[in-house]
Amino acid sequence: MPTTTLQIPTPDGRADAFAAFPAGGGRHPGVLMYGDAFGIRPVLREMARELAGHGYYVLVPNVFYRHGPTPVVELPAHIGEAARTTAVAQLMPLIQAHTAARTLSDADAFLDFLAARPEVGAGPVAVTGYCIGGLLALRTAAAHPGRVAAVAGFHGPVPADGPDGRHGLLSRLTAEVHLGHAATDVTPEDLDALNRALDAAGVRHTSEIYPGTVHGFTMADTDAFSADGLKRHWDRLLPLLARTLVEV
Repeated sequence: MPTTTLQIPTPDGRADAFAAFPAGGGRHPGVLMYGDAFGIRPVLREMARELAGHGYYVLVPNVFYRHGPTPVVELPAHIGEAARTTAVAQLMPLIQAHTAARTLSDADAFLDFLAARPEVGAGPVAVTGYCIGGLLALRTAAAHPGRVAAVAGFHGPVPADGPDGRHGLLSRLTAEVHLGHAATDVTPEDLDALNRALDAAGVRHTSEIYPGTVHGFTMADTDAFSADGLKRHWDRLLPLLARTLVEV
């Protein structure tokens, strides 16, 4: 599976990124993949390669590039509870500094970069995200209704209520949506309220709690990992992309 490292020009500098794509040349539908807060590392590269193997050009940017190249914070090969606590403490100021305005400025740059790649087809793209990346994915899709056909978020934060939160975000979505929630992140009542908001906004969606999972369940290098949760993630994500993206 061909892979490459890249530098993406943005209004605030250059974002380092990782890309994976099918062998053999040709053009393929693009997928913008936002990682979790821990950023680009072997497990995320492997997930990008897995997705690329199904026929997609997958771009994984370092969203915290303003604070330095990947790895922005030092991480062990396996992120246990103690290492997670330390890393989250280091990353929280970066997360708080990554405002909605920065997200949208970066999204413009990332989507323009995808569109200019010779390996990427001219059709719409998908955006997927993990943890905080799930919220970035929703914001990107809402800001680019003509360019994003599908959006998926896994163990991501649920947008808050209000005109600048859930209501404003969902009302701008035209992409088909899948949200896979960790059982420890969302109560059934929260899920019901979110799904009613998606229905009211006219968003085509599936949104569900993945049984027996905790926050971060897709990431195999953490204590949160769930093999069943990761499989369910692929079982939901791949059909979503297959029915919304057209290879050109």
